[in-house]
Amino acid sequence: MTYSPSSPGTLLLAPFSQEAEEAVIGSVLISASVFASLAGFLKAEDFYLTRHQRMWEIFMRLSERNEIMDLTTVSEELRQVGVLEEIGGYAYLIHLINTTPNSMHAEAYGRLVERTATRRKLLVAADKIRDSAMDEGKNIETVMNDAEQAVFEVGQNQAKREFVSMWDAVAQYYSRLEMLMQQTQVNAFGVLTGFQDLDALLGGFQRSDLIVFAGRPGMGKTSFLLSAAMNAAHRGARVGIFTMEMGVEQIVQRLISMETGIEMHKLRLANLDRNEQRLLVEVVGRISELPIYIDDTPAMNPLEMRNKCRRLMMEHGLDMVLIDYMQLMSSGRANDNNRVQEISYISRHLKELAREMNIPVISAAQLSRAVESRQDKRPLLSDLRESGSIEQDADVVMFLYRDEVYNPATTAPNMAEVIISKHRNGPIGKVALWFEKRLTKFMDADIQHQSLVDLE
Repeated sequence: MTYSPSSPGTLLLAPFSQEAEEAVIGSVLISASVFASLAGFLKAEDFYLTRHQRMWEIFMRLSERNEIMDLTTVSEELRQVGVLEEIGGYAYLIHLINTTPNSMHAEAYGRLVERTATRRKLLVAADKIRDSAMDEGKNIETVMNDAEQAVFEVGQNQAKREFVSMWDAVAQYYSRLEMLMQQTQVNAFGVLTGFQDLDALLGGFQRSDLIVFAGRPGMGKTSFLLSAAMNAAHRGARVGIFTMEMGVEQIVQRLISMETGIEMHKLRLANLDRNEQRLLVEVVGRISELPIYIDDTPAMNPLEMRNKCRRLMMEHGLDMVLIDYMQLMSSGRANDNNRVQEISYISRHLKELAREMNIPVISAAQLSRAVESRQDKRPLLSDLRESGSIEQDADVVMFLYRDEVYNPATTAPNMAEVIISKHRNGPIGKVALWFEKRLTKFMDADIQHQSLVDLE
């Protein structure tokens, strides 16, 4: 009854409860009706003792054949497969029935078995991590990824969802609806972008949604994401930013420009007058307190991103994730030379990330050059680059269009359109925004217009 790790000379007592395992098996022998609920979360390998694994496999066989499960049928099945004597014979079955405290508490016993099984799996994962760390032929990035994956695979088994009755589902929805009706904000459950018309159309970025924000190069996708991040963070949302196109310093420079109103090139050259220096110090102190967390790891894969999000959620909390941008990610799979399949893999896992963390995940994406060949260069869903699965996986697809990029003589050089072309749970439409080029910042178009009128 010991657990032997791969390191020589070390023996650890395996976490397990013989009493709980016996009570689970005994409960099924007493009342077969409890097996269905237990089988929802227990597998044969969750039992530490081999004889209990064998018996659980027999329960599964009988259940699959839809046969009666009692002392007689179980013992006969054990005899037919030749393991009755191995598990302790008919006498052991009687012992299990006689020593089970109460079959009505079968689920509680089962949860004890599940918890000790998880601890054993963590010990196995720890051995894998140790072996990987001891392999000097592996680089440290591979070792770190192996470690995170080993622990993640254990946690993944714990993240199972059960059926929810219609009664509970409707009650939960109605409760949410009641709370929404009492709010003065657009939607208390979405992460507000700070753009009034966009929040009115989407209700904010909704939990568990994958939002794809696409545009051609130079449209201002990064600027929009950072503007939304600042607006959300000022409202208390905890925001994770994964930037694979720019470094942390460049991101911070843009955020400071947005907040101070100091032009980007002046910040880049540190060419500031006394008033701007004073303003800079004031704003830096203020925004440094915002709950924004930035990761500029290049070519990150979905597994790395998920592990980092899980750690961020545990350490600081997390309300929204922004990714700049999807096509710069790697699938992390060896010998994956098909870019369409790779992007499909990435988009699917970003949707899974949104669902698992129950937060909105907003990813920028590039568009194909097909836009350039049309007279009307406003993007279409068919322009999503490299994979139609992006459209399939996304709950919301938004495009950014600025006429000035294609028509320098436009009458509205600072105007931008956010075109919502797919909205799984709501309407589609267009929203006008103002783009302040010198600050690379987006603002509500009507508010900016009003401020210009006031200045006059």
